[in-house]
Amino acid sequence: MTGRRTSEHERFLEISKLSKSFPGPSGPSPIVRDFDLTIREGEFVCLLGHSGCGKSTVLSIVMGLTPPTEGGVILGGKEVAGPDTDRGVVFQSPSLLPWLTAHENVLLAVDRAHGSRAGDRRGIAGHYLQLVGLGSCMGRRPRELSAGMQQRVGIARALALEPQVLLLDEPFSLLDVFTRMDLQDELLRIWERDRRTVLMVTHDVDEALLLADRIVLMTDGPAATVGRILDVPLPRPRVRAAVLEDPRFFQARDDVLAFLEEGAARRREEVAA
Repeated sequence: MTGRRTSEHERFLEISKLSKSFPGPSGPSPIVRDFDLTIREGEFVCLLGHSGCGKSTVLSIVMGLTPPTEGGVILGGKEVAGPDTDRGVVFQSPSLLPWLTAHENVLLAVDRAHGSRAGDRRGIAGHYLQLVGLGSCMGRRPRELSAGMQQRVGIARALALEPQVLLLDEPFSLLDVFTRMDLQDELLRIWERDRRTVLMVTHDVDEALLLADRIVLMTDGPAATVGRILDVPLPRPRVRAAVLEDPRFFQARDDVLAFLEEGAARRREEVAA
C-alpha cells in the first residue's frame, strides 16, 4: 500500500462512521453501525444485502430525509443536513402528481432546481423526457401511462434537477421482469452518456452486476455495516447480452451469493441458539 493521498475527486461522496438507531421498548435499536463508504465522482455504486439490513436507511440519510444518530455524509465538500437539489431521488414508486402531465411533473423539478434562471424551462423538461424515451408522451397524465412509463417520468424528473448524485431506492422492484430489464438497459445507456454519480439500493444481484462499478455488500442486522466491497470485473461500456456471456459475471455472481448465504446461515444459527 502506498502513502498516496486521496484526491477530492476520489472523495466526492463520503459516508463516515454512520450509525442509526431507533427507539425500542427496551432502549435504542441499532439499525446501522459504523458504516463507512467513499464514492468517486462519476462512479455507479450499488448497496446490496438481505431485507432489513439497513440499505434504505443509509440511502435515506444520504437523501437528507433521516438524521443519523452518529457520523455524517459529505457531498462535494458540503455536509448533508437535509434534502436539497444536489441529490436527485427515485423511489420504488414514482409518486407523480396525478393532475399534472408528464411534462408538468418534470417542470416542477426544473423550477425547483433552476427557478427564474431557466431560460427555456419547458425545453429542459422536454429534453429529459426525450432522454428516457417519452418524447411522444409529454402531454399524458400518470393514469394514461404504464407503470414503467411512470417510472421513466420519475427518472426524468430526478435528472432534470441536474444533481451532483442520483440516489435510487430499488426503482425497478415493483415492475414486471421485462419492463425491469428494459429500464435497467435505459438507465445504463443514460449513465454511460454523462457518467453521473449514482448510489443505488437493490436486492437484485444480476441488476447490481449489470449496472455497478462496485457493489457494497452489507452484513445482516441489527447493527449492520459494510461486510465486503466487490469491484465488478466487467468492462465498460456494457451490453446485457455480452455481460450474460462473460464468465466473470458468473464468478462475481457466485461470490455475491456466497456472501449473502453465509450471512443467512449465521442468522439461522443465532436464531437457533
